[in-house]
Amino acid sequence: MRLSKENIAYKKITVLGMKKSGYSAALLASKFGATIFISDSKKDEIVCQNYEKLKKAGMQCEINGHTDKIYDSNLWIVSPGIPKNANVIKKAIKLRIPIISEIEFASRFTKHPIIAVTGSNGKSTTVHMVNEMLSTNEWKPILAGNIGNPFSKSVLDLLNGDLEGNIFVLELSSFQLEFIDQFHPFISIYLNISPDHLDRHKNMDEYLKMKLKMIKNTDKNDFIIYNLDDKILNNSFNESIANKIPYSLNQKNKFFSLNSTKLYDENYDTLISLDDILLNGKHNLSNFIASATAAKLLNVKNKKIKKTMELFTGIKHRLQFVKSIKGSSYFNDSKATNISSVIAAINSFNSPIILLLGGQNKDSDFRLLLPHTKRHVKHIVSFGEAGGEIATAFGDAVRLNITSSLNQAVASAHKIANPGDIILMSPGCASFDEFKNFEDRGEKFIKMVKALK
Repeated sequence: MRLSKENIAYKKITVLGMKKSGYSAALLASKFGATIFISDSKKDEIVCQNYEKLKKAGMQCEINGHTDKIYDSNLWIVSPGIPKNANVIKKAIKLRIPIISEIEFASRFTKHPIIAVTGSNGKSTTVHMVNEMLSTNEWKPILAGNIGNPFSKSVLDLLNGDLEGNIFVLELSSFQLEFIDQFHPFISIYLNISPDHLDRHKNMDEYLKMKLKMIKNTDKNDFIIYNLDDKILNNSFNESIANKIPYSLNQKNKFFSLNSTKLYDENYDTLISLDDILLNGKHNLSNFIASATAAKLLNVKNKKIKKTMELFTGIKHRLQFVKSIKGSSYFNDSKATNISSVIAAINSFNSPIILLLGGQNKDSDFRLLLPHTKRHVKHIVSFGEAGGEIATAFGDAVRLNITSSLNQAVASAHKIANPGDIILMSPGCASFDEFKNFEDRGEKFIKMVKALK
């Protein structure tokens, strides 16, 4: 369906989901005079708050369940939390109601170029790296998407004059890409693909298919930057006519390459010594190269790229240092909601690790951690719904004790910690068994640690 500022006023639009994405999409659609109906199957605090705000704005809403009113519509805008195999989605498809995502909808109302970043791990870190590198006189980036700032809100703020910017940097999850139609990024960055969200996607093929929807509309004027070290991504772009730029930690790259001591540019001149990069971890070097490649395509100077690498400290809830207590250091890696993220976190340290692992399992195979725990994970404290599953997966391969909650896990780790140990909360699971989201889990962990003596 073609949407424009001119024809949207004649549309009846149903928005499914009343949290950040749905709420923002409803406000954007309302700006152009569409008849909006917003429906949410839940009735939690955030939904109720947004329900009241939308009603005050003159929109029709319902919560705590979907009625048949949702089907009296020319178009559906679906929030990322609603899977494509949901019964309401299946019925809408049978009724031939066009369905698009919030990301797709917002993209129809901006002409600014888009850098879109996806992958199983490192998305949030990378979009922040790109944002820093592009913050120049020429570029004024706007961060949006899966980082917690809906694309629709940023587009609406831009249209209303409440926000300045000339390029979007979007973090996109597989959920947000399920209902893509005309979305068209100028630069697409693929970081890695590993098993994730298999509780929602049937299998790895389906998961990859959702990720590749991001480049559905790219053409010969666009760019795909992808990780050559990732076996799955290696052969994923053969049919695309876009300009493909692979990057690697192990091979010579188009713009920036790595050796044992430094990153160097295409002229073999040193960009930066590895000792001068503030953020630890090989995975972060990979993310830096991807980000710098995008920046280079947009004519950002090497000096700015280098400065970003020197000063960038990372993001909250991703290997975030919290506190040192009696010689042991506590790190918050709450954003690590899958196994690959935990592996990257473990490999970022050389000191003995007490690993806090648990939460709500997303059909992950915890046995994949075994080869990586042998090096210097001295103890695992499992917690939450997945605690028993984790214990079964590890057996007697590593010292492990089970706790029922994160609070108990922190107390247990504190008791067994010695000077020089790293206490790493890198849960490898979703947070919804005990917390609102990974941010809530991370903030609670920080409070728990700061209360320790």
